[in-house]
Amino acid sequence: MATSLIGGLVAGGHPRDAIWVTDVDADKLGQVQDKFQVNTTGNNNLAVHRAETIVLAVKPQVMSKVLEHIAQSAREEAPLLVSIAAGVRERDILSRLGYDAAIVRTMPNTPALLGCGATALFANPFVSPEQRSRAENILRAVGITVWVENETLLDAVTALSGSGPAYYFLLMEMMERIGVDLGLDRDAARVLVLQTALGAARMAKETGDSPENLRRRVTSPGGTTQAALERLTAGDFEDILLQALKAARDRAVALGDELGGG
Repeated sequence: MATSLIGGLVAGGHPRDAIWVTDVDADKLGQVQDKFQVNTTGNNNLAVHRAETIVLAVKPQVMSKVLEHIAQSAREEAPLLVSIAAGVRERDILSRLGYDAAIVRTMPNTPALLGCGATALFANPFVSPEQRSRAENILRAVGITVWVENETLLDAVTALSGSGPAYYFLLMEMMERIGVDLGLDRDAARVLVLQTALGAARMAKETGDSPENLRRRVTSPGGTTQAALERLTAGDFEDILLQALKAARDRAVALGDELGGG
């Protein structure tokens, strides 16, 4: 995700010499430097002293250690901190920094790797309007952004869009397999399923019409689409999806509880 953000920023015209990248792996830093010609260092505190915005693109399990290491430098420089670490709550970041830090928590999803991600952002009370704009511009480098005013809504975002790509992959996987069962060869089934998914998403996004209206427009009375949709709704498809998203949200809450005690 960090590499995608760097690439998006550079492609969008952000000055390369204004970007500092840190990592414990010198080989990774070398690869990043070769690819993007940005500044690299193994010293987190050096980077904190060079930047107005710190993107915390670390695994949630090591976030506490990283925060405690940079706490003094962050207090001195008072940068905006943008976290993309899933589940690590704003109050836990504050407690490890030890001061009223400006924090924006984000929940991106994996299509950000292709520049078409969806990211929700939450700003704590110490974030200024200018810093909100700065955080939004960073995440817009890899897709669209939306703001939520309550941090707990990020758990719902995790269930909807954070984990969401996997739901579509599962549906595509099932449709491909069924296409083969119906007699198509696997390559043909895959091409048809992928293009159908792409086309449906583009119609929903580019027409500006609601999914409900689009569904009605492509469903002829008494036709094949109606026959399929009737079987889906008869099987309580919406309730199954509801329970799945609730399970994902509840797991996000539980992970936040676990990480908060780390």
